[in-house]
Amino acid sequence: MQRILIADDHDLVRDTIAAFISQQPDLRATTASTLPEALRLLGRPADFDLTILDYKMPGMDGLDGLRAAMAKHPRMAFALMSGEAPDEVAKQAMDMGAVGFFPKSLSANSLVSAVRLVLSGDCYFPFRAEKRSPSASIQRSDYRGLSARETETLRKLCLGKSNKEIALDLDIKEVTVKLHVKNILAKMQVRNRTQAALVARDEGFV
Repeated sequence: MQRILIADDHDLVRDTIAAFISQQPDLRATTASTLPEALRLLGRPADFDLTILDYKMPGMDGLDGLRAAMAKHPRMAFALMSGEAPDEVAKQAMDMGAVGFFPKSLSANSLVSAVRLVLSGDCYFPFRAEKRSPSASIQRSDYRGLSARETETLRKLCLGKSNKEIALDLDIKEVTVKLHVKNILAKMQVRNRTQAALVARDEGFV
């Protein structure tokens, strides 16, 4: 059983996220409404696998709160959550050693997928190269600067297809698919195909 601490001062947001996470058979969520309360819980014997801190809750003072929490508990994994923080904040959090940045605009299923990605030892930072409406992302063939074939490959990734399956669908060699995937990850500034699919879905690409 993996345990997640969710700290957010908005009761509805916090409790809804915690309830959805706790519905997963292998996950359990504990909540706090301020940074000091979260730090008190982290100081108890209970061992949390991930702590998610709201960027603007009481006691945070922006990234200073994250910095203080990480300094006090250097062996614990921390992520930020926000409904309005810019990409630059997420990038700074990543540079500080945070393992993730979860926009509150994520759907419940996408949030759980992102949490699982982090718990598996990876990171989740859905940076956006530029702001686009979902409809624009769907209609334009140059999403994130991808080529037409890379765009087709990304659509297949979002369907959960393997490199071999993508190669068969697009009538290309598997080694070519691997090259397309490598380029996709670089252009989207993500670490793996799962993260690429999550970001693409959240931005309305599919």
